[in-house]
Amino acid sequence: MRIAETVTFGGSGLDRAAELRGDVAALRQRAGAVAILLWRGKPLLSGESLQRVALDHPVMADAAADLVFLGLEDGAPVFAADLSGWTPPALDDRTLNQFLDPSQQVHPGLPDAVFAELRAVMTRLTPREAELAATAKAIWGWHETHRFCARCGVQSRIAMAGWQRDCGACGGRHFPRTDPVVIMLITHGNNVLLGRSPGWPAGMYSLLAGFVEPGETIEAAVRREVFEEAGIRVGQVSYLASQPWPFPASLMIGCAGAALDATITIDPVEIEDALWVSREEIALAFSGDHPTLLPARKGAIAHFLLEAWLSDRLA
Repeated sequence: MRIAETVTFGGSGLDRAAELRGDVAALRQRAGAVAILLWRGKPLLSGESLQRVALDHPVMADAAADLVFLGLEDGAPVFAADLSGWTPPALDDRTLNQFLDPSQQVHPGLPDAVFAELRAVMTRLTPREAELAATAKAIWGWHETHRFCARCGVQSRIAMAGWQRDCGACGGRHFPRTDPVVIMLITHGNNVLLGRSPGWPAGMYSLLAGFVEPGETIEAAVRREVFEEAGIRVGQVSYLASQPWPFPASLMIGCAGAALDATITIDPVEIEDALWVSREEIALAFSGDHPTLLPARKGAIAHFLLEAWLSDRLA
């Protein structure tokens, strides 16, 4: 396995068994079938592990009727169940829509487990658990925002074990979408280009990133985004690694790019600040010893790429 495949949410080799999605009833009856549980996109954890429950567990009474089939583990189906319709007692909504929701919810049917924000726990999960949680969060998030047919406006229904929505009025079929996003390790000599968005914690910088537009190649997107955000022209571009990013449903495409100049001119509509940072300063930030600079969040591909750049292991 290439180092690139060890990024968080990647590299577990899950057997998604797409050929079985047409008969969800048969999958539910298979021996050993289990479900992972989500509440408003937050996976249920027991200790440091993703909680799995049998399909006849009492907690499933609070789950949506439809399940999403994620794949097979040792021949047994793994589903994702959505418990967003359940309301925790004494729920405080104020923190739920924050960038990093610190609250945790406990279901009375599983008092030793908690629903936790995926960003906060992603680095503690095994590669398999991280892939299952990311897939479940992304697919249920898609169902939440695509309940109505894009062709005629009538409410559609879940089909193909959660991997499709069908419209009974016009016959339209709709499938989950993933938004491609380029994230760029742009270097100039011994320096790397970092930027920050408004509202980030003080001192936090990361690699520049942006959505790929229709009709655009990955390389063109890298050059356009870097020039739009920082005014830097980029020459050669190469692919490094990718990361599924279920916040809400992106594929982060990590690329390296060589800057043709070093003069930064930021677009304040796009980003708050950008700067060149030396390899030595990045090392200090990663060790926690830099006086002002905070590294990209651990688990994100930006952190992964910067760490690989520091150790000369980008291949």
